[in-house]
Amino acid sequence: MERYASISRKTNETDIQLTFAIDGEGKAELHTGVPFLTHMLDLFTKHGHFNLTVTAKGDTEVDDHHTTEDIGICLGQALRAALGDKKGIKRYGNAFVPMDEALAQVVVDLSNRPHFEFRGEFPSEKVGTFDVELVHEFLWKLALEARMNLHVIVHYGRNTHHMIEAVFKALGRALDEATMIDPRVKGVPSTKGML
Repeated sequence: MERYASISRKTNETDIQLTFAIDGEGKAELHTGVPFLTHMLDLFTKHGHFNLTVTAKGDTEVDDHHTTEDIGICLGQALRAALGDKKGIKRYGNAFVPMDEALAQVVVDLSNRPHFEFRGEFPSEKVGTFDVELVHEFLWKLALEARMNLHVIVHYGRNTHHMIEAVFKALGRALDEATMIDPRVKGVPSTKGML
């Protein structure tokens, strides 16, 4: 069974079409209107071995907030839909990724209980024109809509770009691990009998 989902979201602020395949080849076709987010999603897709397409039009003349937030919402919804009943998945994923002087860790639990924790401080408020606070906004909405536990720890770093890049690479790797089918798992990996 192909683990794939397509999501459309249209508001007065954004118009987004997104497709996501869990069992992909690391291929991304991204037109977000937010260049730094495009770069991060490309890394996420490559390192998670997913396939992702995004076509987004948003009110970026105001700022990148609505577009970034709504892409996070759509990606979370697509991940949740693509997982289906979650039978046979590993459920948990953990990844440490270094990027030059920076080290990030991402831990996920595809638990159907949304929670987001972020530990770390970025040294600058912007990378290019991108507001760094939007990283938190994107990740929180992703966790909420995917209904997963998402813990992000930026252990250290000096370059904000490197630190955020390490986060998105680790996110891809952690989700790749959590979504893998484990032949030892019968049904869903929970004593409750459901996720």
